[in-house]
Amino acid sequence: MSQRHPLTGWAVALAALLATLVAAFAIGKFPVAPGELLRGVVARLGGPPSGLPVAVETVIWQIRLPRIAAGLLVGAALSAAGAAYQGMFRNPLVSPDILGVSSGAGLGAAFGIFLGLPLSAVQGLAFAGGLLAVGAVYLIAGLVRRHDPVLVLVLAGVAVGALLGAGISLLKLLADPYTQLASMTFWLLGGLNAVTAGDLLLTAPLIIAGLLPMALLRWRINLLGFSDEEASALGANVTRLRLILVAAATLTTAAAVSLTGIIGWIGLVIPHIARLLVGPDFSRLLPASLLLGAIFLLLTDTLARTVAPIELPLGVLTALVGAPFFLFLLARGGRPA
Repeated sequence: MSQRHPLTGWAVALAALLATLVAAFAIGKFPVAPGELLRGVVARLGGPPSGLPVAVETVIWQIRLPRIAAGLLVGAALSAAGAAYQGMFRNPLVSPDILGVSSGAGLGAAFGIFLGLPLSAVQGLAFAGGLLAVGAVYLIAGLVRRHDPVLVLVLAGVAVGALLGAGISLLKLLADPYTQLASMTFWLLGGLNAVTAGDLLLTAPLIIAGLLPMALLRWRINLLGFSDEEASALGANVTRLRLILVAAATLTTAAAVSLTGIIGWIGLVIPHIARLLVGPDFSRLLPASLLLGAIFLLLTDTLARTVAPIELPLGVLTALVGAPFFLFLLARGGRPA
């Protein structure tokens, strides 16, 4: 996806995505050969019967397909939200949880687990918690008018996130250490192991609804890179544009977190890498972030379920991969892109 040869770059990226998809389907405790996968796909598309054992069909379509689809969707969503937040705040070190989305979702999910609610209710509380957290941040920021609005929004997000984090710690302290605490900890570290097709049907429309305004406004979002006065002089309604972008990125992040738990670093590192490859123009940065985020999370999830006898939480692996790589980029480039 270099700026000099964009078509070649996109072709390489799409080929990498296809290779990652095949590897994700094939690798695991129950290996599936690429030929078996091809036969299964052809049969589903109306071709001749695959002749595969029932166990292989079950692994492909009922176990790995929902998980892989969730990995692609959530990786793309978190990366796009990160790119949007970074563009809005004019800071490549901003991540999707800057306004307290992840903390709010974490508190909602922890509260649901503490009450012993079913998984669907835990996910619903996580989604609601993320939205309410950002609503509170925006309300607080709206009451403070003597300072720069972007700075106030960030500081309010930090304060609300810290308060919600304290609530999560309190629930973990009060939780049953043999049942609830383990569930809370694993959810807060993120994972795709519990995702079902039904979960995807509920969550995917919300994520797409959040991504749609970003795609439609991708040309105008570039104006937020200027000061508010310059952007207004160029014809942008900065306040309305920023509000739409915050709402879209928050909806996307909250829906993703409600599905998989908190998965860090993707929304920070992937847009930064995409910016190095395609530049800061949001019309190119958004699709690059979507594609790279999907590839990265799918690769990470494949590693999480194969490199150890037990499945590793995704949040651990994304931190182990993302943090050193981001430090390498900073050391190599001297400053964020």
